Amino acid sequence: MRRHLHEEVFPAPPETVFRALHTPSSVRSWWGARSAIVIPGPGGYWSAAWGEHEDSPDYVTCARILRFDPPRSLVLADYRYLARSGGLPFEANMQTAFETQPHPEGCVLRVVQDGFPDGPEADAFLAACKTGWRDTFASMRSFLLHQGRT
Repeated sequence: MRRHLHEEVFPAPPETVFRALHTPSSVRSWWGARSAIVIPGPGGYWSAAWGEHEDSPDYVTCARILRFDPPRSLVLADYRYLARSGGLPFEANMQTAFETQPHPEGCVLRVVQDGFPDGPEADAFLAACKTGWRDTFASMRSFLLHQGRT
């Protein structure tokens, strides 16, 4: 199995960054989701939908929360996907771990996405995830900067 790791320093304390990972209004803002529902805590759920139409979303992802350790760690697993374009082109047991650590400039946010199959069937999805996390972190940065001004 392969994994992808992406981390950056954000100009906010770990508590603020962690809160943005599981507060539905924040998730909608920085991840550009149309809707988000989170039942925080171990055994809880994290779900978001993207697309213009609520009754026919482009993409929905739901995951069970394996670890909820504010403000340090949020781990999502047991994913379920719904995409208008179809399902994943491979079988996988994916897991996503978000970790925050204090840093002199705020905090480090690290995301580790694990469970990509080794074969070529997952190459395009893994490449899209790498680009997606760069873009998502840029959006998170903008969100956090805006939050600091309000």
